[in-house]
Amino acid sequence: MKERIIGEVKRVNGPVIEAKGVTDAMMLELVRVGEVRLVGELIKLEGDRGVIQVYEDTTGIAPGDNIYGSGMPLSVELGPGLIGTIYDGIQRPLEEIYKLQDAFIQRGIQVPPLDRKKKWHFIPENLEERFYVKSGTILGTIQETERIVHRVLIPPDVEGEIAWLSPEGEYTIEDEIARVQTEDGEKPVFLAHRWPIRTPRPIKKRLTLSTPLITGQRVIDTLFPIAKGGTVAIPGGFGTGKTMTEHAIAKWCDASVIVYIGCGERGNEMTDVLTEFPKLVDPRTGHPLMERTILIANTSNMPVSAREASIYTGVTLAEYYRDQGYDVAVMADSTSRWAEALRELSGRMEEMPAEEGFPAYLPTRIAEFYERAGNMETLSGKQGSVSIVGAVSPPGGDFSEPVTQHTKRFVRCFWGLDRQLANARHYPAISWLESYSEYLDEVSTWWEENVGPNWSEDRAEIMEQLQKEVRLQQVVKLVGPDALPDSQRFIIEVCTLFKNAFLQQNAFDDIDRYTTALKQLKMLEIILMYWRRGSAAIRKGVTLVKIRRMKVYQDIVKMKFNITNEDLSALDKLKARLERSFDQLESIYE
Repeated sequence: MKERIIGEVKRVNGPVIEAKGVTDAMMLELVRVGEVRLVGELIKLEGDRGVIQVYEDTTGIAPGDNIYGSGMPLSVELGPGLIGTIYDGIQRPLEEIYKLQDAFIQRGIQVPPLDRKKKWHFIPENLEERFYVKSGTILGTIQETERIVHRVLIPPDVEGEIAWLSPEGEYTIEDEIARVQTEDGEKPVFLAHRWPIRTPRPIKKRLTLSTPLITGQRVIDTLFPIAKGGTVAIPGGFGTGKTMTEHAIAKWCDASVIVYIGCGERGNEMTDVLTEFPKLVDPRTGHPLMERTILIANTSNMPVSAREASIYTGVTLAEYYRDQGYDVAVMADSTSRWAEALRELSGRMEEMPAEEGFPAYLPTRIAEFYERAGNMETLSGKQGSVSIVGAVSPPGGDFSEPVTQHTKRFVRCFWGLDRQLANARHYPAISWLESYSEYLDEVSTWWEENVGPNWSEDRAEIMEQLQKEVRLQQVVKLVGPDALPDSQRFIIEVCTLFKNAFLQQNAFDDIDRYTTALKQLKMLEIILMYWRRGSAAIRKGVTLVKIRRMKVYQDIVKMKFNITNEDLSALDKLKARLERSFDQLESIYE
């Protein structure tokens, strides 16, 4: 729709602008302010007065400047070409802006999110003329990257009979590929369409969660798994490894598409993503990781209000690929910066603050965001999922602050980062005492059918030993380790081995940075065999010193570095050696 004047600026308060004389406008309408055409959103209407949230620097805007309406809400453009692109919080392609200008984004610049000139090879589905189509019907396919087949969908607001469908050929996103006869007349369909970011895309129904999102991080997959379509929070103070954990998940998890949102984070952290991802290769497919990744870079030096939009932009892109039948993982780093943007904007609008100055609607906004995750049956009948991994940055590592507490209410998985583990260079610094996962029952069937039948029992046994070790460590602090019998000291020994040989993972080691589910289970089985056989040997009179001196012990410690994901037979041999070592040790005491 052509822009038209809907009012003028009355007052400027940072990114919040009060408008007067507002006519012919609607809530959440995309507007442009002043002659530089700053992008904004109409977030409050009262008579002929309105409040606009501007996503750019408002320096130079003065009372009396015109405000232009677009007639549509703040939306993103959805179509082929999203994968591998770097956007800001309102879907402006940063690489294209850099080609046109320099390293700094000029205010009011308008660059199309998708390339208008690039031609895509469209292969239509076998749909007969007059075939009745509705929202989500697949019209055809495009090979977007080597690993992503882009399914062209009927937009959610179109329904009727196919009047015409393009033959196979090369098309740009502005070329018509179909016409649909609706009740309001014929509507053209293109390779791309727009969708408002604050409105969840429609689905047929929600499905139960049953398949784990395999991340390759042992502490996550084995102890605190997340299901595809699930939600998880990663809270932790500065320097505890939130961003590195999200980087590792984004690199190695088995989702088909990754949407990484750098929301208010430091620029150097986004730079790491931008420089690392193009060089990395997916261990499952052998293709570059950028062939499945969309990056949204909205760093801390960018306008604060754009942070608020970036979260919704990212999850809308994720829902679009979910509707095509893909499993999508969204990394939101960090939702605390998003909440801080809400607090600042709320304060400028002079709203009544709630706890710690956050707006009273903070829990609602957090819930609305995480509710957009799930495992869905799409309108086209396919199955797709959106998993959301949200980092939380509580000031001073205080998990009792509002953002962390409200997030815990709406997620079912919690990976709490521990400052002491991070200071000890134990990464990922996920605390096995504070963390939990409510997806265990849902994913245990998958693990037992596809990896090993004893997964649930083995996991429960090692968690039990970790709990015992905490209580024993309290005794050790009082009386020292020598006061404990060998049977109890062995529990501490096994848990130390488990922490060092299993839970601690080196993101810079070519072998250790990613571990398959089967290798994880075999490693856990070896450590549990060491625990079971060692406990039995101690009961027969074998001393703890003798058990520690077994040569095979050092091989167990180093197995995560020395044995590759493909060479699982080496783990079976190590297990057999451990068995023989205990047989020899016990034979001396018989």
